[in-house]
Amino acid sequence: MKLFATYKYASLIVPYYSLTPLFLLSFSLSLSSILVPERQISENKEAKLLKMGLYSLITGRRGPSGFGSATTAEEVTQGIDATHLTAIITGGAGGIGMETARVMAKRGVHVVIGARNIGAAENGKAEILRQNTNARVTLLHLDLSSVKSIRAFVRDFHALHLPLNLLINNAGVMFCPYQLSEDEIELQFATNHIGHFLLTNLLLDTMKTTAKTSGVEGRILNLSSIAHIYTYKEGIKFDSINDICCYSDKRAYGQSKLANILHANELSRQLQEEGVNITVNSVHPGLILTNLFQHTALLMRFLKFFSFYLWKNIPQGAATTCYVALHPTLKGVTGKYFADCNEVTPSKLARDETLAQKLWDFSVKLINSVSKKNYLGFEDTI
Repeated sequence: MKLFATYKYASLIVPYYSLTPLFLLSFSLSLSSILVPERQISENKEAKLLKMGLYSLITGRRGPSGFGSATTAEEVTQGIDATHLTAIITGGAGGIGMETARVMAKRGVHVVIGARNIGAAENGKAEILRQNTNARVTLLHLDLSSVKSIRAFVRDFHALHLPLNLLINNAGVMFCPYQLSEDEIELQFATNHIGHFLLTNLLLDTMKTTAKTSGVEGRILNLSSIAHIYTYKEGIKFDSINDICCYSDKRAYGQSKLANILHANELSRQLQEEGVNITVNSVHPGLILTNLFQHTALLMRFLKFFSFYLWKNIPQGAATTCYVALHPTLKGVTGKYFADCNEVTPSKLARDETLAQKLWDFSVKLINSVSKKNYLGFEDTI
């Protein structure tokens, strides 16, 4: 039983609200109603959650998958031979992205890391190769806040003439002060959602071809967060995405994480209609103190000191991603949301199909408006 390095969802929301223990308890109960597997939710929801919800989150009790919050990425992939697979992992220069890359390479995957900081990525690659001299790791520059950079990355990847089985949309920024990307889009929305939306669309034909010719199921993963529940009232601020007047760094982050789930769900629906052998799912890795917290580092370290038993370490944080990407029991599973290596239920907004379709159309129009600048001479549409 893992008691001292596991995860409790309420902790992520602490900066938004009061720090009183009473609040944390009541708020964690409300979050648990979203994150407990759907079939375990009964009419007497609160009583059941008191008995099992908080207990499983804090103790690392394993769920229906056989894994839980204390499980590591190596554990969930034990015995899996993935030497026939190629994966792109964004943000693989550090944190859970690098751990995901390390474990996948250990299982035989040819890992292509898209990283903004190539120096850090080189250091990470060197460490992977030090541990596993047979690892196949390729580095390419990628800045997800830049349409120009994303298109250049895709061009560089295609030049490698590799298949593509797995796309792990891992990179992100968090709690940034208000700023616009070089394409004049609010930075968290640009990096966390728009960048991955464009990247996925530009790589989709390659994934479809790989799945068809190889007969191996392709898998796309969006790293979301429990923070998707803490967004703006309407979910996505379509009419004022860049509005500085009512900007909240926390709600803007929640908005981008909600967009990750909606994007995955809508893409899953479209691929199912086409009969394409590719699944699309969202994952919540847990609460891990990485560089993602750079804008609130002091506060998070303070909170971790008093709630150390609620946090995951990096090997645990990468477990859900590796589980959904590689585990054979998830063959054909698509349009779902996972936390602690188990399928769970996201917020009502995240399950809104109309909102997902609206976000898709909005994202296409936004990218097309940027692409008219004709970066690198690419076409005007995605």
